[in-house]
Amino acid sequence: MEDVIIGLEIHVQLNRLQSKMFCGCSTAYHDSPPNSHTCPVCLGLPGSLPVINRKAVEYGIKVGLALNCKIEEETFFYRKNYYYPDLPKGFQISQYDYPLATNGHIMILGDDGSERNIRINRAHMEEDPGRLVHAGTIDKAKYTMVDYNRCGMPLLEVVTEPDLCSPKEARAFLDKLKSILEYLDVFDGSLEGSMRVDANISLKGGDRSEVKNISGFKGVEKALSYEITRQKNLQRRNIKVVQETRHFDELRNITVSIRSKVGAHDYRYFPEADLAVLRIASWVPDIRATLPELPDVKRERFVKQYGLADDHAKSLTSEIKLANFYEAVAAQAAPKLAAVWIADVLKGELNYRDLTIESFREDHMAEIVQMLEKSSITEDGAVQIIRALLDKKGGSPQEIVKALGLGRAEDDAVQKAVREAVAESAAAVADYRAGSERALNFIVGLVMKKTRGKADAGEVHRLVKEEVERA
Repeated sequence: MEDVIIGLEIHVQLNRLQSKMFCGCSTAYHDSPPNSHTCPVCLGLPGSLPVINRKAVEYGIKVGLALNCKIEEETFFYRKNYYYPDLPKGFQISQYDYPLATNGHIMILGDDGSERNIRINRAHMEEDPGRLVHAGTIDKAKYTMVDYNRCGMPLLEVVTEPDLCSPKEARAFLDKLKSILEYLDVFDGSLEGSMRVDANISLKGGDRSEVKNISGFKGVEKALSYEITRQKNLQRRNIKVVQETRHFDELRNITVSIRSKVGAHDYRYFPEADLAVLRIASWVPDIRATLPELPDVKRERFVKQYGLADDHAKSLTSEIKLANFYEAVAAQAAPKLAAVWIADVLKGELNYRDLTIESFREDHMAEIVQMLEKSSITEDGAVQIIRALLDKKGGSPQEIVKALGLGRAEDDAVQKAVREAVAESAAAVADYRAGSERALNFIVGLVMKKTRGKADAGEVHRLVKEEVERA
């Protein structure tokens, strides 16, 4: 979409920490009663003073390095002044002129299938506001409740340049960013509010709209798609697109206007006098040394070390837990065969059931791949074993093979079934000789029935073809 311009502001909750950004309150608030994880500091009560969580800053630097950013020599905090019910202090401690990290980039797969470099303007730290719970939709709610448990949670805001050209590319960027964060182990994406997106979108020649606080990646795609349609319709009717802030209503899949867009001057930034300047240049070498192997590097290693196809390597390195699972299996069974079955079959079965890779045992997958390698089971049998294990039918792969009779048929039995099937299928044989390749499928099906699915379908097709041409 050459006429679409998209930039993202992603608020990442650094929720692998024990305490909040500027106080000692626990970050483990997600299953707690509302307003039970608060203190005078995160509520901004008179006389309370913030203290910087050094570990949070180190996590922020780690993310900045992973995003190929320049880490600034020093950074400090500002007060961002605005009033909203979820912000009890009346201001947010954030960063402004001197962010933690600047001028980064990551690679994503673009709409045309080629890799695209998406620039990152900055990554800065701030505290999270509270959470508003509306009784209904935001524009028609009868009342709104507020939970301050989230106040003061460490946030890293990652701001892209307007380099994205479609909702699909925005989704690809978010998927890549989430993968990097999980590799760094600074973030748990399964928790509510762990990653929220503000999406800025405009059509060439028009003003932009900002859609605030979108919580899901599918929501980002839907919100941007709706905005593209809305703005194009306005342009067709010669109505000016107003620069404003909008909210994505997930129930109706539309965006609604909530206020006119404010600029930096509206927030009256000024330095936070209660916090000192952080000189962080000396921290960087030690933090850089702790960086793990990141997705792109791991993908290249999988291709070289295991001889995998690039598509399989991309799929297997998209999540750190999946990559670790694969390597554990590849240490016990044929790496290429394991890659095919994990990336193409197991992932599909997990997604169908809305399960994660933790739902499957590494030793079970290795055992299945070993049986396939020895040709002691067919591909169809392997799929049945995986499904039985995921559906909690009990037993090891070998026990399931015995219980369901999935052992591969002996060669003599298969040859006998092929000869019988060809002899019983005179019409299909005639059709094949008349030029119908599909006629063989009937005979293959008959063989599979005779062997109760224990023969390999590809091998059966070859044997049937040889028998028909020989007859």
